[in-house]
Amino acid sequence: MGRVTLAAVAVGGLSFWGCAGERPQIPSAEAQAEFRIGLDDVLEVSVWHDADLSRIVPVRPDGKISLPLVGEVTAVGRTAEQVQAEIAAKLAPYVERPHVAVIVKEINSQRFFVMGQVTHPGAFPLRGPTTVVQALAEAGGLGEFADENSIVLLRPAQDGVRRYSLRYDDLLEDAKRRAVYLAPGDTLVVP
Repeated sequence: MGRVTLAAVAVGGLSFWGCAGERPQIPSAEAQAEFRIGLDDVLEVSVWHDADLSRIVPVRPDGKISLPLVGEVTAVGRTAEQVQAEIAAKLAPYVERPHVAVIVKEINSQRFFVMGQVTHPGAFPLRGPTTVVQALAEAGGLGEFADENSIVLLRPAQDGVRRYSLRYDDLLEDAKRRAVYLAPGDTLVVP
């Protein structure tokens, strides 16, 4: 119980949704039209016919990557094509008609978190559509002393963090009709 209390205190400014006995209406995790690069992702930048300018680079905590001749390029929040175009433009004074390819080699920015009474709490990669039930399974399932009727989903929002109360039985029942999918940055708390 101490972990949940600390988590709730640490997340200040929560929006509470749903009342006792009322089922929460959780907005679906919206699929992105295009993948956007995030912190900790790893990019492969390939300059055709120029191995000295090609690199595998991590996206730094400041959201940028560094390349020879190019210098700093902001990567976070942009598509690979946008980063590719900027690199090619910055290389143009040095390389005749640079042909640049940017490939997302590792996706490390898309994560969800599970904490509390599960077998293996921690951070997990969000590699595609993942339901709350699947996330709990990935964390090894509910622990022996888990309160399955008081699961909390914390979802980052522009105005803070939204809080949704979940019941495990409802999640299993709703899996047939309307599954609850996770979004990047979601945290499940199992008291």
